[in-house]
Amino acid sequence: MDSMVRAAGLRGLPALVDSLGGDGAELLARFDVTCAALDSEDAVIPAEAAGMLLEVAAAELACPDLGLRLAGMQNASVLGPLALAIENSATMGEALETTSRYLFVHSPALTVSQIPDPSGRPGVVGLLYRGTDAEPLPPQVIDIGLGLFHRIITLLNGGPYGLRSVHLPHPALAPVEAYTRFFGAEVRFGRPDAVLRVPGGLAGTPVRGGNQALRDIAVDYITSHFPEPGQTTAGRVRMLLTQGLGSSPVEVGAVAKQLRTHPRTLQRRLAAEGTTFEAILDDVRRVAAHRLITQTDLPLTRVTAMIGLAEQSALSRAVRRWYGLTPRALRRSRAAGPPR
Repeated sequence: MDSMVRAAGLRGLPALVDSLGGDGAELLARFDVTCAALDSEDAVIPAEAAGMLLEVAAAELACPDLGLRLAGMQNASVLGPLALAIENSATMGEALETTSRYLFVHSPALTVSQIPDPSGRPGVVGLLYRGTDAEPLPPQVIDIGLGLFHRIITLLNGGPYGLRSVHLPHPALAPVEAYTRFFGAEVRFGRPDAVLRVPGGLAGTPVRGGNQALRDIAVDYITSHFPEPGQTTAGRVRMLLTQGLGSSPVEVGAVAKQLRTHPRTLQRRLAAEGTTFEAILDDVRRVAAHRLITQTDLPLTRVTAMIGLAEQSALSRAVRRWYGLTPRALRRSRAAGPPR
C-alpha cells in the first residue's frame, strides 16, 4: 500500500497557487484532493500524489521556490496532534526526539534524526530529513519539509538558533539568494542528504512556554490512537491495557473504541495473531500484580483495584492460578523471580 501523508501538510497551497495566478482548487482536484481535506485534522492522501502536486504546481506556475514559500506560510500545526507534543517539550532535544519518534503520525514516508556533522566540525551536529523509501524525495518535498523543520525550530526558540549551514541533495531550483534568505544561512547544493547543521548545544536549549502536562497528554493520545508502523494489534491492545489498568474500563468494547474499530473486528484481528483479548488482559494483570505484590507494600485491597479487579477474593484466585501461591505468600517470597 502506498505511504500516506496528512493532507494538512499542503495547507496553504490553494491560496499560494491563487496568488501566483493559478487555480488552487482546480490543481488539487486533478490529484483527487479537496480544499476541505487540507483543513481537516484526519484526512490523508498518498505521499506520491502530494509530491507530484507540488512539482506540477512549481513547474506550471514557474515558481521554483514554491516549497520554500509554502513552508514559510506554515507552522507546527500542520503536524496535527504531534504539534502539541513538540511545542510543549521541555527542551529542543526532547522536541527533536519527539519528532523523530512520532513523525509517522504525519507520514510514515518521512523521518528526521540527529547525525554527526556531515562537515566534521566539532560542536556541530546535523539534523537529517529524508524519506523512508529507497527512492529519493522530490525536490519540492525536500524544500517544504526541511523548510518547515527549520521554521518550527525557529519558532520554538523564539528566534534564530545558530544555524550554521544547510545541505540539500538537489541543485538550486531558484536563485541561491531565495534559499539563503529563507534559511538565514549558507546553503550548499548537491550534497548526499538534506541536513540542517546546528550547534551541538541546541538540544539543551529550553523550549519557551513548554508544558509537561500538555506534552504528556499529547503523547498519550498519539500512542493510543496511532500505531507505529509494523506494530501488531495485540501489541496495541497490551499497551492500552497497561496504560489504563485500574483507571480505565478494561472491557473489549472500551479498548476497541480507543482503537476506532468494532469489538468483533478487534477480536478477529487478535485471533489472526494467535491470541485473544481475555488472554492479553490476564497477562497484563499478572505482570502488574507480581510487581505490586513483590515490589511494594501496598495493601492487597489497593493492589486489587490497581489491576482492575472488583474483589480481593478475585485477586487471590488469580494469583493462585498464576503462581500457585496466595498473594500474601507471594509477598513473603520476595525472592521470587520476575513474572515468566
